[in-house]
Amino acid sequence: MFVTYLQLAHFKRFTHLNIDLRNLAQPPKLVLLIGSNGSGKSSVFDAFEAIATVSKDGRNGDDGYLTKSGTSDFRVSIVLSNGKTYHRLASITSTEEVSNHFFYGRSSLRQISSLTRTALGQVPVDFESDSDRPRRFIDRDERFENDIEKITEQILREVFRTNSQTADIKERFVNPINQAFMRIFGDNQATTLRLTVLNPPLEGKVADILFRKGEAEIHYNLLSSGEKEVFNILINLLSRRGLYQDTVYFFDEIDLHLNTRLQYNLLKEITEHWIPDGCQFWTASHSLGFIDYANDAGHAAIIDFDDLDFDAPQVLLPQPKNRLEVYEIAVPQETLLKLFRDKRIFICENRNDQYYNLLGFEDTLFVGVHNSNAVFIKIKREPGYYGVRDRDFLTDGEIATIESRFPNYRVLRYYAFENYLYHPDNLAELDLPGYDKDAYTAEIRRQKNEQLIDYIIPNIQKSRDNYEELKEANMPKKETLSITQSLQSDDFETFYRFYDMKSRFNKKLIEPLNVPQDRLVRTEWFRERMKNILLQ
Repeated sequence: MFVTYLQLAHFKRFTHLNIDLRNLAQPPKLVLLIGSNGSGKSSVFDAFEAIATVSKDGRNGDDGYLTKSGTSDFRVSIVLSNGKTYHRLASITSTEEVSNHFFYGRSSLRQISSLTRTALGQVPVDFESDSDRPRRFIDRDERFENDIEKITEQILREVFRTNSQTADIKERFVNPINQAFMRIFGDNQATTLRLTVLNPPLEGKVADILFRKGEAEIHYNLLSSGEKEVFNILINLLSRRGLYQDTVYFFDEIDLHLNTRLQYNLLKEITEHWIPDGCQFWTASHSLGFIDYANDAGHAAIIDFDDLDFDAPQVLLPQPKNRLEVYEIAVPQETLLKLFRDKRIFICENRNDQYYNLLGFEDTLFVGVHNSNAVFIKIKREPGYYGVRDRDFLTDGEIATIESRFPNYRVLRYYAFENYLYHPDNLAELDLPGYDKDAYTAEIRRQKNEQLIDYIIPNIQKSRDNYEELKEANMPKKETLSITQSLQSDDFETFYRFYDMKSRFNKKLIEPLNVPQDRLVRTEWFRERMKNILLQ
C-alpha cells in the first residue's frame, strides 16, 4: 500500500498542508521527510496515527493535541495508490473501514539502555491490534522487550511443536539479523556484530542476548547506543512484519546515534531488505547519510519541510534529486565550505558532477544542482563556490563578459556537456572497432540541418530569455543573428558550438559501439579541454 496524497487542515502546526506524490512515475517505496528540528516532520506521523487509531482502538476524538491552536477541528485526508481515500476529523472518521494493518509506526523514543524483564508475559500485548504502540509521536515506544518475547516464544514453539532443527531456527531468526549487521556495519569480523544467543527472560533473570565482536562476547546491555538502535529496529521488524504485508510503515528518526556511513547503510538495509514489497516506508531525518541514500535511490522521494510558513497553505512536492540545497539541511553552506576549505567546490548542472569528479582534478570537488540558473544563483550568493554551466546559446562575447564579471564562473565552449562526450575526436581516441569518424561527423551535420529551421532556430530566443546571467549583467538578449549564422554553417566546429548533442542528436550511429559515459570522460582529449576551461 502506498500513500500518494496527504492533506492536513488545522492539524497541529499546519493550517493547510498538502504532500503530493502523484506526479511521480510510480509511488515511491521510501518517502524521506527532511527539515530542521521543529519543522513539523513528525506531525505527519501523528496524522497517520490519527487515521490508524480509529480501527486499532475504536476511538475518535481529540484532547487538543492534534487540533491547531485557535481552531475548532482538524481534518486528515489520505489518498492511496489503490484509489481509496480515508478521512478523519477530530470526532468523525470516514465510513470506509481502515484495516488494523494499514499503518505501522514507531516514535523516535525507542532506546532502552538495559533489559529489565525477568519473566515472560509480564506485559500482556495484543499484537493484532498493535496495542503496545505509542499513540503520539512524543511518547515512548515500549515495544523492544515485547519483540524479544515474541521472537523467543516463536523459537520455543518451533522447537517443541514442529521439531524444527537448530539450523532451521537459525536460518529464520538469527541469520537475517547477522546478514543485516554485515551489510550495515561491514564484513570486518573484528568490528561487526554477530548475534549468537537469544534466550527469553526466565527464572527471575533478564533475557540472555549475546553478541560477538572479534573475540569478545558482549551482552546487549553493553552495546553502544548506535548498535542498540540498529538491533532494536531489526528485531522489531523481524517479529512483526508478518502482520504488515500491505502497509505504510512510518518510523521517526531511525538515524539516532549513528554516523553518516551507518545512516546510509541502515536506511538502505531497511528499505531494500526489511520493508516488504508492496509496502511504503516513511521516515524523517536531517541526517546526511539518509539524504544521500534517498538521493541515490530511484524508489525514493524527498519532501523538504525547511524554512516554510505553515500558518499559510503549503503544497510540498518531491524535491529534484541531487540538489545541493537538500544536503544543506544536514551540512550548512558555511560548514561545507569549512570542511573543504582546501578544495575548490564546483557547482555544476544535473548529474554531471559524477562525471566531472572522475577527472580527478587535484583539490577539486563537483556538486550537482538541477539547472544552469541554480548554478549561477549559488555562486552569486556564495562567492566561495565555483560554478560551471553549459554554453547553450551564449555568444563568445557574452561568455567573456560573464567570466570577467564573475571570476569563479566557467562556461563550457560547446552547447552542452554531452558535446564533449560525443565529439568525433573524443570517440576517435578510444579506437573503437567499427567507428567511422567521417561518417559520424557527416551524420551530426545531417541531423543539424534537418532540425535547423523547424526546431533549433525557433528555440534560440526562447532559451536566452531564461538566462539569469544576461539579466544580471544587463546584456541585450536579442543577439541571436551570429548564433543563427553559426548554426547555418556546414563547418563542423562553427556549428557544433551551438548544436544540442544532449537532446537533439539521435545517437543511433554510435549506440552499437556501447561506450558508457564514464569511459568517455577519461580520455586525454576530454580531460585536456575540461582542464583548460575549469582550471584557468
